[in-house]
Amino acid sequence: MADSPVPLDNRPAGRQLQVETHGLDVIGHTERKGTPSTLFWPWFGANVSILGLSYGAFALGFGISFWQALAAGVIGIVFSFLLCGFIAVAGKRGSAPTMVLSRAAYGVRGNRLPSVISWMLTVGWETVLTALATMATATVFDRLGWGGGTETKVIALILVGALTVIGGVMGFDLIMRLQTVITVVTGVLTVVYIALVADHIHWHTVSAVPAGSAQEFIGALVFMMTGFGLGWVNAAADYSRYLPRSSSSRGVIGWTTFGASVAPLLLLVFGLLLAGSSGDLSKAVAIDPIGALTTILPTWFLVPFAVVAVLGLVGGAVLDIYSSGLALLSAGLRVPRYLAALVDGALMIAGSVYIVFFTDNFLGQFIGFLTTLGVPVAAWCGVMLADLAMRRRDYDEVDLFRRRGRYGDVPLQPLLLTLLATALGWGLVTNSAASWLEWQGYLLGPFGLGGKTGDWAYANLGVLLALAIGFLGTLGLDRGRVRTQEEQAPSPTASEEMLST
Repeated sequence: MADSPVPLDNRPAGRQLQVETHGLDVIGHTERKGTPSTLFWPWFGANVSILGLSYGAFALGFGISFWQALAAGVIGIVFSFLLCGFIAVAGKRGSAPTMVLSRAAYGVRGNRLPSVISWMLTVGWETVLTALATMATATVFDRLGWGGGTETKVIALILVGALTVIGGVMGFDLIMRLQTVITVVTGVLTVVYIALVADHIHWHTVSAVPAGSAQEFIGALVFMMTGFGLGWVNAAADYSRYLPRSSSSRGVIGWTTFGASVAPLLLLVFGLLLAGSSGDLSKAVAIDPIGALTTILPTWFLVPFAVVAVLGLVGGAVLDIYSSGLALLSAGLRVPRYLAALVDGALMIAGSVYIVFFTDNFLGQFIGFLTTLGVPVAAWCGVMLADLAMRRRDYDEVDLFRRRGRYGDVPLQPLLLTLLATALGWGLVTNSAASWLEWQGYLLGPFGLGGKTGDWAYANLGVLLALAIGFLGTLGLDRGRVRTQEEQAPSPTASEEMLST
C-alpha cells in the first residue's frame, strides 16, 4: 500500500442500512458507537448453532468419558474465546480490522503471510457451515417425504449461499441486525429442541462410557479450541473496532468471551448426553452432523428445526465471509470490500458443492482442516497477543498503512518465529482420516512420542506448542522493538484524530 494517510471516514452515525463502504480503513470517531455489551449479539448469534450439539459426539469420538469430554469442552471453549476477547481489545484501540492491526507485529507487507492464512481459515469455515446448512435442509425434506435428493440440495445451497453472501456484502450494520434476530429465533427454538429430545438421554448409558487416556483428553481439548475460539481469533477485532476508544477493555474481553461461550457450553453438555446415550446417533453425527439430529425429532418439529439449523449456521457463515473479505484485502487484493466478499462467496459455493456432493467423510476432513490451519493461526495468535500485551499506547493509524512507518515493512523476526512455530507444530499433529495430511506428525518419532501410531499421535500438541512459541518468543525477542515504536511521536493525522475523540 502506498505511503499515504490512512482514510478516516467521518460520516455521521445513524445512517440508513446500506452497503458498507469501509474496507481496511480506520473507523472515524463519529462512527464509533455502542458499548462493549453490544458485542454479545454478533458473538452469541455466530455460536448458537445446533452444530454445538454435534461437538458432543466429536468429543466422545476421541475415546474419552462424559466427564473428560465435559472438562475438555469447558476449558477449550472458554479459554479459546478468552483469546478472542483479548484480541478484540486491539479493535477498540485501533479502530481497524484485525488483520490490519496485525501489521503492528508483522509489518505492512510482512503481514500478508498471516493474512493469507486467516483468509484460508475463514473461507474454509464459511464453506463448512454453508455445506452443513445445505445437508441439514436436505435431510429434513427427506424425512418429511418432500424429496431430499440432488434438486433439494441445489436449491438449499443457492438459498443459503445467497443469504450468506448478501450479509457479507452489505457489511457491519446488516450483520449486527441480522445477528440479533438469529440470536432470538435460534435461542428459543433450540430450547424447544432440547425439551423435545430430552427423553432420549439415558444417564446410566452415558455414565458407563469408559474413560480415555491423558493423550486422548488433550486431543479432545485441542479440537475444542480449534473448533471454537481459535477459529475466530483472526476476526476478533473486526466488530470491536466500531466501539469508542473510551470503552472498557475489561468489558470488551468479558462480553466477547461470554457472548461467544455461553451457547456452545450449554449445547455441548446436551450434545454429550445425547451422543453418550446412543452409539448409533454418535456415529451418524460424524457423517451428517446436523441432519443426524433430526432422527430423534417428532415430524411436526422438523420444519422449525430446519429454520434453527440454517439460521444458526448462516449466523456464523456471515461473520466469516465478512472477515474473510477483510483478510483478502489485507493480503494485497486491491478491490472494494464488497467485491472481496463476492469473491469469497464464489469460493464458498464451490467448496460447498464438493462437500455436499462429492465427499462422504466429513468429520475426518473437518478435523484435518481445523488442526492443519489451527497450527499457523495459533502461532499468529501467540505473536499478536504478546505484541498487544507489550503496548501501552493506541495504534498509530497512519503508520499501519505506511511501509516506512514505525511498524516497518517486512520485519523478519515475527515471520521467522511464525514459520518456526508452524513447522514444529505440524510435526506434532496427525489425522489419519485425511490422506492429504499423512505428511504431518514427522516429529512424533524424533521427539520420543511414539511416532504416528503412538499414544501421542492424536493429542495434537502442535497447536498448543505453536501458540506458546508465538507468545513467549515475541515477549522475549520483540520487547525492544515495541518500546522503540511507542517512543516515537504520533503521526500528525493520528494525533488530530485522537484529540477529536
